[in-house]
Amino acid sequence: MSSSPKYQYKNLLVHIHPEGVAHVELNRPKRLNAINEALVEDIRVCFTALGQDKDIRAIVLSGAGRTFTSGLDFKDNFLLKGEADTDVARRAYTKQNHIKWFQSAMSALEKCAQPVIVAMHYGVYGVAVDLCTAGDIRYGTKDSFYTVKEVDMGLAPDVGTLQRLPKVIGSDSLARELCYTGRNMYADEAYRCGLISKIFDTKEQMIEDALKTAKIIASKSPVAVVSSKHLLNYSRDHSVDEGLEYTAVWNSAMLMTEDIPKSVEAFMTKKPATYSKL
Repeated sequence: MSSSPKYQYKNLLVHIHPEGVAHVELNRPKRLNAINEALVEDIRVCFTALGQDKDIRAIVLSGAGRTFTSGLDFKDNFLLKGEADTDVARRAYTKQNHIKWFQSAMSALEKCAQPVIVAMHYGVYGVAVDLCTAGDIRYGTKDSFYTVKEVDMGLAPDVGTLQRLPKVIGSDSLARELCYTGRNMYADEAYRCGLISKIFDTKEQMIEDALKTAKIIASKSPVAVVSSKHLLNYSRDHSVDEGLEYTAVWNSAMLMTEDIPKSVEAFMTKKPATYSKL
């Protein structure tokens, strides 16, 4: 494992493993990884860049220090910035663009080609739920808890939770309860409802397993993995018939890949395949 000079950020640590796995850590431990404007931009830039890196085949996201993230950094207070000397329409227009920028940072996890495993420990507050629901796979420690905190701050979540959480957990009722009450949902409930798919005793065990899963993903055909993520995301947001129609068009090209005979040979010979970069 090594830190790559290609990925240097003020608020993120990025470690590149030789197997084609990137491990990204939120790195504001003294502020409990509270999300400020600079960290939002680092997330947006980092995951956009990783998504275009043909050497990277899977990504793990975790938080350094005592907690995954304590949510928005209200000392930074960047959500309330505005042009006080302009009229309401102009302030609203500026705010709308700022919200869209924030949304694009959270969505960068979903839009990057490679699967993203989000490994969370202790507190997962507010905007952290927006962030983790944009990932592909979510793991948590047994002391982790998840809270859609925006209602207690006097606002509605606006960067992904309302759109993704009901689909992730498969319960509109539970999603509404969490958003309306701001209550904590602890690891056992998060596991039962499908927000996380594994629970670990310690953060160290979780990171080890997340990296293991990422390395397994990275060993598979990149054409198959990237296509699966793309088609899963499309099908989630469309009808079954629309998803099937789109898959037929997508796979009419992607089936013409050298990865299929390589995969068959690997299966028959019980030897791992070596796949070309995308």
